[in-house]
Amino acid sequence: MQLTIVGAGAIGGVLGAYLKRGGHDVTFCDLVEPHVQAIRGPGLRIEGPDETFTVQAPAYTPDELLARGEPLRTVLLCVKSQDTERAIRQLLPLVGTGTQVVSCQNGLCEDIIASVIGVEKTIGCFVNFSADYLEPGRILYGGVSALYLGEVDQSISPRVLELQRALSCWGPVQVTDNILGYLWGKLSYAALLFATAMVDATMAEVVRSLPHRDALLELTSEVLEVADLQGIRPMGFDDWEPSLVYPRDQRDPQALADQLERLALRMASNKKTKSGIWRDLAVRKRRTEVDFQLTPVVQIGERLGRPMPLTRFVIAIIHQLEDGAPMSWHHLDRLAELYEVEGGLRRSGDASRI
Repeated sequence: MQLTIVGAGAIGGVLGAYLKRGGHDVTFCDLVEPHVQAIRGPGLRIEGPDETFTVQAPAYTPDELLARGEPLRTVLLCVKSQDTERAIRQLLPLVGTGTQVVSCQNGLCEDIIASVIGVEKTIGCFVNFSADYLEPGRILYGGVSALYLGEVDQSISPRVLELQRALSCWGPVQVTDNILGYLWGKLSYAALLFATAMVDATMAEVVRSLPHRDALLELTSEVLEVADLQGIRPMGFDDWEPSLVYPRDQRDPQALADQLERLALRMASNKKTKSGIWRDLAVRKRRTEVDFQLTPVVQIGERLGRPMPLTRFVIAIIHQLEDGAPMSWHHLDRLAELYEVEGGLRRSGDASRI
């Protein structure tokens, strides 16, 4: 299969490397020139929990790719969500009738892609494995996790099944007729990850913090409620199970506690014990994807009459951290206080407040 990886960082680098090693015709495209030079020179090194390997492949900057003038076939778009529209518009001269773009990204980027090139050229994708771009030509890979493919219209098409076969050289790719459910399930999980990045601690430490647990569950429930109001059924993955969190009045406290401990164990055993969000803030000193993940959810919530105070608070704190404010457990303390002020201590029988 002929594929172009646009954004050869953490996710794109890993998928592209496995596809290349699996015998596919893979071309990489990335903005970082030293990274491009490394891929087509010494090679792209993937350092995983079970194996480390290196692949060499054609690699170009966007300008170089455009100069080649070859129409794009299958594109795995792996850029940060805030760069989606810019990347797609830049590649428009290479988009033809046979082009299909797979959004291997966080958030609801399929909508952005479809608005530029059309829904018929857009394929939905949910990907959750962890990886970090360490330096040009070197990526740390956390190991196989969940990856689902599906059409934006919620169907399973022959082209989706073809992609599943191609990507099987990476791991257990699955197809679904509810790709929106997986994307919204991950948005609820993303809310939790953004909260963990407000402190300089591991994700597992935050998930296990009992004083903050109710507030964190309400934070994720705000997102899940917006999905529910749209008729979307969020799906679980990798020890995150939205159905145990929402609806609020149907929670089984013991089952939820057990599930959260399984999630914490998974987080603690991963080679990445802190999120990519934390790394963006603490290491790379760059803007996060918060305005292309949580902010659109808040906007949808507004239209549906849901104010989402906890989600708004997390967005505000992340913006402060992007501007240089320090990480602190105090941010989670304030989140818990806001939860109480907003009437978050819901008890059975409080259905009118849910």
